[in-house]
Amino acid sequence: MITWTRHRLFWPVMLLVLLLLSNLFFTPDFFSIQMKQGHLYGSLIDILHFGAPLILVSLGMTLVIATGGIDLSVGAVVSISGALACWTISQQSDQGSLGVVVMAVALSLGVTALLGAWNGLLVAGAGIQPIIATLILMVAGRGVAQLITDGQIITVNSSPYKVIGGGYLATLPFSILLVAIVVAATALLTRRTALGLLLESVGGNAEASRLVGIRSRGLIAMTYIVAGLCAGVAGLMISSNVSSADGNNAGLWIELDAILAVVIGGTSLLGGRFSLTGTVIGALIIQTLSTTIYTIGVPPETTLVVKAIVVMIVCLAQSPSFRAKVFRRPGFAPPAARPGEPGPDAAPAGPADPTETKAEVPA
Repeated sequence: MITWTRHRLFWPVMLLVLLLLSNLFFTPDFFSIQMKQGHLYGSLIDILHFGAPLILVSLGMTLVIATGGIDLSVGAVVSISGALACWTISQQSDQGSLGVVVMAVALSLGVTALLGAWNGLLVAGAGIQPIIATLILMVAGRGVAQLITDGQIITVNSSPYKVIGGGYLATLPFSILLVAIVVAATALLTRRTALGLLLESVGGNAEASRLVGIRSRGLIAMTYIVAGLCAGVAGLMISSNVSSADGNNAGLWIELDAILAVVIGGTSLLGGRFSLTGTVIGALIIQTLSTTIYTIGVPPETTLVVKAIVVMIVCLAQSPSFRAKVFRRPGFAPPAARPGEPGPDAAPAGPADPTETKAEVPA
């Protein structure tokens, strides 16, 4: 048991299990999954479905944080992506054309990749602090999305576009399958190649990595591009699911949820080691928490407060120093030292008196 509790994913997994089990008190058939019209339906499917955009954004955020950076602009990029795709489709006479949808998706992803490259240029090229560099696009991005939509909610009527966020494939929501492919590809690239090790090296010490021959600036810029693409796909999912684009509210505060998901998953904000599995679990915790709050009827205005309290609890539970202080048993005595070894309270080896000197050995 002690060994399991020391694992970085123990407490996040425990919290996710407890959140899921707590729903049984309010929804007895919470874990039931049914097949209707060839599609799987159920609360667990809904959590994965509606949590797919957050998982994608959190995935890109993990790579950025692994390099010691942060991206506050992903929410704005989500908004721009959905707005641009819906605007492009709405300008065409045949909105249901597959070619129109492909063109809109390609345009949105291309723009979001450029926005990520802009962040990477400011951080890696110009040397601006990541929180300031991405804050620029966070503020301006919402304005850009509002300009694209002209301050209105753009609605579209396109069946092919609806598939991205609201369609089904092989009985499952298409968004779940898409996220599974992206997560698997990212894990394959970062854990089966040297890329993950290079990212951790840059996050640990970018200057030292550069001195040993690692192109740290290129890697940092790449992570921001990937984060932009992930946010772009998430924006397509969100707008496709409702067949509309809201430049003001789409992806609002999703960057904060993504950061929380990464931290809950055990990735340090200081950079270095990261956990993709932990990030996915963290994103599912946040989505399950939102679902639970709505299920038990908590007023919407207190949702953020409840979410903050739960996140604080799991972060404290993950802290080894906090657990050592809170769960320390009274009267606990350290283990006795083995014969020939100094005890835990023994003074360091060396002369008792600093003025003592070693006796000289005669020649």
